[in-house]
Amino acid sequence: MRISTKGRYALRMLVDLAEHRDDGFIALKDIAARQNLSKKYLEQIVPILNKTNILQTNRGFQGGYKLAVSPDKCTVGEVMRLTEGTLSPLACIDDDNEVRCDRRDECSTLYVWQGLKKVVTDYLDSITLQDIVDHRIESYSNDYVI
Repeated sequence: MRISTKGRYALRMLVDLAEHRDDGFIALKDIAARQNLSKKYLEQIVPILNKTNILQTNRGFQGGYKLAVSPDKCTVGEVMRLTEGTLSPLACIDDDNEVRCDRRDECSTLYVWQGLKKVVTDYLDSITLQDIVDHRIESYSNDYVI
């Protein structure tokens, strides 16, 4: 299972907004510069996030983006499902069940893949944007230079 660039960049963008949530609306060019990301690529991700309750947009002068939710209410799992579509390692165990394997009822390994999905989902749903911000702050606070 691989997370796409879209998923990774969306998460980095949202973490950046969480870190700067007291700064009001943030221009996409500022996020791109701080995160060393392509502004054009972020422009492709914004519509995905705009369709949810996660991102708030303000147009015009002093416009930009900010989190519409508290960083402790948005999980990595939520962001990954928005950008990746699913956290399932195999199509046959997706929640929508559109892809139905003919062998599903007799598959001896199905429980392995269902277990993997559960572990990944539980883990990613247990980490919030605030957790990432706090971890980053903690990592830097333990970096003493003499």
